[in-house]
Amino acid sequence: MNRAMLYKVSHRTTYRYVSPVSAGNHVACLKPRSYQQNLLVQNSLKILPTPVTLTERMDYFGNVLWFFTVQELHRELVVESLSEVLRSTSLEPGKDAHRPWEESIALLAEDPSPETLDAYQYQFESPRIRIQADYAAYALESFTPGRPMLDGLLELTSRIHKDFRFDARVTTVRTMTEEVFKKRRGVCQDFAHVQIACLRSINLAARYVSGYLRTYPPPGKPRLIGADASHAWVSAYCRGVGWLDMDPTNDVAPTDGHVTVAWGRDYGDVSPLRGLILGGGEHKLQVEVDMEPIAQIADLLPDG
Repeated sequence: MNRAMLYKVSHRTTYRYVSPVSAGNHVACLKPRSYQQNLLVQNSLKILPTPVTLTERMDYFGNVLWFFTVQELHRELVVESLSEVLRSTSLEPGKDAHRPWEESIALLAEDPSPETLDAYQYQFESPRIRIQADYAAYALESFTPGRPMLDGLLELTSRIHKDFRFDARVTTVRTMTEEVFKKRRGVCQDFAHVQIACLRSINLAARYVSGYLRTYPPPGKPRLIGADASHAWVSAYCRGVGWLDMDPTNDVAPTDGHVTVAWGRDYGDVSPLRGLILGGGEHKLQVEVDMEPIAQIADLLPDG
């Protein structure tokens, strides 16, 4: 049986500037991707002040981006993405996930099919993730010779969850992976970068996934509106299966509690909002995410 959950997702970003901004060009990566386990039902974007131009385009990785320009004098910019997404449990990976992990490396080197060529690009370094011997040594503790790909992934995910402590005070969006690996502290973005670095350092293809994670209130407490979170996790390419998602922050394989927005080589490819402004000075940033379950549906999508 394949279970699916329909979510209403709101992602609201507010910039408050010390000085007026006279103009700004921005790029938003906030529209959830749509595929079999993550079907986008509807989406809209609200921006204040109202932009003079708003264009939707697809980037190199297949993510949808909004390009917009604000030319009105303002001290506050509000960008809110509103979506409905039907997220199902992931399909069972099947017996191919239990092939030796080394076979996935061989496939990437030998098979020129579009699928493997797409995966191949995620085997190399990216601006925020380097390939290093220290990462390889850490990964190889889990990826012993001949070990099934899925088993190695699950163990590496568990080890990162165990060895690294969640601490939002020690890193920023600009913190390099080497520093996180040394300090063994960080947030979901950092842990995803570390796992990707480990996988790429043993020649496996791995990509960075951004999205949302459903959170649950303490027993007896109401659900707090806007208290859910932007999140990040990892996808690794497996021969005969495709992409296998892993969440090292929570030591789980993402299912119907994770909604995918975008993927790329690292955080820099999928940052939710970026741009250039004229004026503004210092600013304060506030991000509110709400992921409300609307309905649970069974057998809506076919089993694999």
